[in-house]
Amino acid sequence: MPAQLELYGKLGYPVQLRYIGEPLCFLVAESGQLNTQVHAWIYESAGDREAKRAAMMKDPDWKHFLSENAKAGNLVEQHTSLMTPAPFAPPLSVPKPQR
Repeated sequence: MPAQLELYGKLGYPVQLRYIGEPLCFLVAESGQLNTQVHAWIYESAGDREAKRAAMMKDPDWKHFLSENAKAGNLVEQHTSLMTPAPFAPPLSVPKPQR
């Protein structure tokens, strides 16, 4: 886990900040299923997510991160869920990308 966090923090996270903005959270398991990280990003809609990620996928820095990440072999399993707030949840604001 430390190697993956170092790689992502150095090469991946700065690129995501440029296109998506700050995540709602980025967490590392302390108990339960260890060596697990969970991160949540806020988008206006599925279309907003698609547009931001499409732009990021064209960035040479993101392609470099993906290549280095694949070489490192740290990622064993990944799950993606698009979620919406429950009716009683406080409102969330979409962060501004940090260009």
